Amino acid sequence: MSKSVLRTVIGGLSISNPLMNASGVLSNTPGLWRRLYESGAGAIVTKSVGLTEREPYPGPNVVEIECGLLNAMGLPNPGVEILCEELKAFKMENPDIIVIVSVFGANADEFTRVASSVEEAGADAIELNLSCPHAKGYGAEIGSNPKTVKEVVSNVKSVVKVPVFPKLTPNVTSIVEIADAALSGGADGIVAINSVKGIRINVELMRPVLGNVYGGYTGIGILPIGIRAVWDIYEEFECDIIGVGGIESYKHVLEYMLAGAKAVQIGTALYKKGLQLFKEIKESLEKWLQEHNINELNDIIGLSHRR
Repeated sequence: MSKSVLRTVIGGLSISNPLMNASGVLSNTPGLWRRLYESGAGAIVTKSVGLTEREPYPGPNVVEIECGLLNAMGLPNPGVEILCEELKAFKMENPDIIVIVSVFGANADEFTRVASSVEEAGADAIELNLSCPHAKGYGAEIGSNPKTVKEVVSNVKSVVKVPVFPKLTPNVTSIVEIADAALSGGADGIVAINSVKGIRINVELMRPVLGNVYGGYTGIGILPIGIRAVWDIYEEFECDIIGVGGIESYKHVLEYMLAGAKAVQIGTALYKKGLQLFKEIKESLEKWLQEHNINELNDIIGLSHRR
């Protein structure tokens, strides 16, 4: 089949295939970015970066549970200055590799300053972390308020020219209401979803397994939650969506795209199965399209809404 059958355009950003890594699961190093690309990712998503260096929460901060991972890393990062130095060098050597930089802040001003810096350093798009469920004062605490979401998105859009993709939390009453606020602020697309807030308890120690108590649950168990969020957002707005949550196979990718996603991000499954998963999914998608006489993957986006 033609190499272009998997090509997709999300928020004006053209990528060779719809597969990306999800921010937060793997480390934030240029060496890994290159490995992700060589393994078949259509675009690379960095771990979230803020204005200044931030240390991780005391451990344990990641535990493997029956159907995935529960983590409370606490948004550790080297600070935007160091990341920008690494990004500039990486893009000089790899200008064709699409890098989406995930950014976070405590308010609209911090988001704007970080976003402006990473765009200048060479980011091809910006993902706004409005959904981390365990970092106090950041993420979901900001992303649960429609007014704040609209303010953050509109302020960032006022200073950058690259596409802006807010990543939304499922830990709200109505993700459609939050998506509406993000789109009203000028978002070029929506990323849905981030991890689901949860707790596990060690019955022998009789205390929570995570040092932070609360964590974000990721893995196959949240697949129906992610697909539902994409379905609801697409049903209401038919906007560009990047689907995230629980993807482990090509069939999961197809489900997200039939629900309305133009691209997807994979996180926990990369931790469990390795980076070769990108190649396996790509080959299976091409085979499925051929077997169903479908010319392009784009032809099935949102198709389940019309059947």
